[in-house]
Amino acid sequence: MSWIELCGALLSAWAVWLTARRRPLCWPIGLLSVVVYVGIFVEAKLYSDALLQVAFAGLIVYGWVRWVKNLDASGRVRVAPLPRRHAVRHLLVGVLGAVALGFAMHRWTDAALPWLDATLTSFSLVAQWWQDRRHTAAWWLWIIVDVIYVGEYIYKHLLITSVLYAAFIVLAAIGLRAWQRAGVADAPA
Repeated sequence: MSWIELCGALLSAWAVWLTARRRPLCWPIGLLSVVVYVGIFVEAKLYSDALLQVAFAGLIVYGWVRWVKNLDASGRVRVAPLPRRHAVRHLLVGVLGAVALGFAMHRWTDAALPWLDATLTSFSLVAQWWQDRRHTAAWWLWIIVDVIYVGEYIYKHLLITSVLYAAFIVLAAIGLRAWQRAGVADAPA
């Protein structure tokens, strides 16, 4: 356990907590956490996770801009529905991304868990895309991905990070419930 991993975990947890509460401050805090986690994952030879953090940085900027344009009177982001056809299309992109990244990591790197890491990375990007676009479904996908991440990080002896991802499951459940309520409240009569 390192103090750097602990700082990254605390920043990440804070960002997810703010996201669950639909607060735009989640974005700059999240950006700080991904910077810390790039180094952690490179050290652990979880290269897909490191690349994921870089992608998250770009998606954080995108999400931040989208959210600021969609705030309600209380300063919280409005929840938006996810059409079924978009969900299916995005999940198929997740599968294709997992196969392509898994192959690349298996073939050209010494990645510790190339296929699992690539799959989690790909579906984390889908979940982040949904989060950026204000879809409640993002929380369901985060719960699934985070459960698997807990096992991966225990296996890689990233104990603080495994505890963080266990906390993410709880925060995702809280976020899901809060966003479902907000979606009902924001729905046209």
